[in-house]
Amino acid sequence: MAIPIKNDAAIARMREACAVASTVLYKLKDSVKPGITTYDLDQIGRDLIADLGARSACYGYQVGSRRFPAHTCLSVNEEVVHGIGSLKRILYDGDIIALDVVVEYNGYIGDNAMTVPVGETSSARQKLLRVTEESLRLGIAQAKVGNRIGDISHAVQTHVEKHGFGVVRDMVGHGVGAHMHEEPQIPNFGRRKSGDVIRPGMTLAIEPMVNVGSWRTRTLRDGWTITTADGADSAHFEHTVLTTEEGPEILTIPRFDSPVTVHATG
Repeated sequence: MAIPIKNDAAIARMREACAVASTVLYKLKDSVKPGITTYDLDQIGRDLIADLGARSACYGYQVGSRRFPAHTCLSVNEEVVHGIGSLKRILYDGDIIALDVVVEYNGYIGDNAMTVPVGETSSARQKLLRVTEESLRLGIAQAKVGNRIGDISHAVQTHVEKHGFGVVRDMVGHGVGAHMHEEPQIPNFGRRKSGDVIRPGMTLAIEPMVNVGSWRTRTLRDGWTITTADGADSAHFEHTVLTTEEGPEILTIPRFDSPVTVHATG
C-alpha cells in the first residue's frame, strides 16, 4: 500500500490535531501523582480532549469484535502499551506511567506519548526513561528526506541496546494522518538503508517501546494491555513528525499560549 503524502491543506490540519494531542498530554502529565487511580487520569484526559473540541481516537477503536474502552492509554511499570484506566490501579510513589494520547481533530489524527515518574522514582527507572526518550530523538533525527525507514529503526535500536535494554518487536511505529494507522510501519529495530524511502510530506508516528529485560511481551486477558513477558519495567515515548526538505519537524508540540482554533464540523 502506498504511503500517503500530505498536501499543504492536510499538513495544516495535522498541525492542529497534533497541537491538541500534545497539549492534552502535557496537561495530563500534571495530574500524575501518588494516590490517583488510572481511571481518574483517563477521565481527566477525556475532559481535556473535549475542552479542546476534539475526540479521543482511542475510545471505541475496534480490532475484530473488541472496542477499546478508555479515552487514553495508561500503562504502568511493566505495562508496555494500551493500558486501560482502572479504579483498581492506584499509582504509588516510585512508579512510572506511560501516557499515550491520540486525538481526532477536524478529520486528522494527532498521536504522542511520554513516560513519567510518579513522585520520586529510582535511578534505574530514571535511566530507562532517559534512554528511551534519547532513542526517540535519535530516531527522529534520521527522518530525513532521502533516508529510509530502516535508518530510523537502526538509530533507535543501536542506542537502546548500547545501554543494555530490549527493544519491543511486537509493536511498531506507523504513518498517521486521516487514520490512526497508515503506511509505513516503523519498527524500532532494523538495518540502515532498508525499508521505504523517506519523501517530503510524510507524517510519521515514531515511538520507541523499551524494556529493561527481554523484548518479549504478552497480552493480558482484557485483550488490550500489553506487558513485558518477564514482568520487568517498560517505557514508551512518541512524537508525530513531518518530513520536509529542511529536515524532520516535530508536530506534537503543545500550544499553551496560543489556543487551537476549533473548526465547525459536520
